[in-house]
Amino acid sequence: MSVESKQDIFRLSETDQTLKLHWKSGSLKYRNFELMDEGGIAKLYTCFDENLRRRVVYKTLHDHLKHDEIETHRFLREARVTANIAHPNTVPIYELGRDRSGSLFFTMKHVKGRDLRSIIIALRNGDKKTSELFPLPILIEILIQVCHAVVHAQQRGVIHRDLKPANILTGEFSETYVIDWGLAKVWGESELIELPISNYKASFSLTPSGRSYGTPLYTTPELIRGDSMVDGRVDVFCLGSVLFEILTHRQLLEGKTIDEIKDKLLNRPLPRPSQIAPEKEIPEPLENICCHSLAIEPGDRFDSVQALSSALQAYQVSTK
Repeated sequence: MSVESKQDIFRLSETDQTLKLHWKSGSLKYRNFELMDEGGIAKLYTCFDENLRRRVVYKTLHDHLKHDEIETHRFLREARVTANIAHPNTVPIYELGRDRSGSLFFTMKHVKGRDLRSIIIALRNGDKKTSELFPLPILIEILIQVCHAVVHAQQRGVIHRDLKPANILTGEFSETYVIDWGLAKVWGESELIELPISNYKASFSLTPSGRSYGTPLYTTPELIRGDSMVDGRVDVFCLGSVLFEILTHRQLLEGKTIDEIKDKLLNRPLPRPSQIAPEKEIPEPLENICCHSLAIEPGDRFDSVQALSSALQAYQVSTK
């Protein structure tokens, strides 16, 4: 038995431990913090919940942002949106609060697994084990599960707007989770408070744990133009970009500046997956679904994430 599996075994001394009369609550009940990931906005830790005797993920803003109005607004939005759209393909939120210094935090399920970005990188590098675990049909099934979560969220009045491989997790039981809802647009939100992406504090990192208002390399035509009105078809484009990476193992957009990315996205024809990866046997139906999702004008795309999901499921059925 592996060391990790031994650590996961329940013991009577843990499950039946008495909860003290003066028990710890809030951030005080968490200990054994280990840094899991961090970006320009937030840090993620794994830690131990003394009351429930389990490890969880603890997310908090960087200290210098604890009083930043915009970042605290988005942090609270991420926690509350994720908690309220509860779905099999979203990560359960356990608690939202402030620590002893007043810093916001929320805790959530510790998902043991990999994000889709790391999977695609491994596939691009020819990793044999990853190729065996994640053949194309499995990757398409992961994308369909993502669609299910996004459809549910949109039915609740939430548009994700930041879908990308790094925000898609696959767990140890082959479950799929959509994470990072801090850039979500919520029903009733004024369009006028949204900033065009050209004004964003851009991060070109492919691995931001906390994002600076979206990742330009995964933006959409509507966001980079600063359109005053956006709808669920923004997520269709994002999912088309994810499908592009699944098929080619390469990013749809490249560039060192916002202007360069904007020019490639708005003024030049986007490549078909087979043009970028001619060495791969890309199924034509999937390529057509991808290109339809990536139409520059929203009216030329699938009219909903549900329609995209149905097309992907029809493809899966046709190959069985």
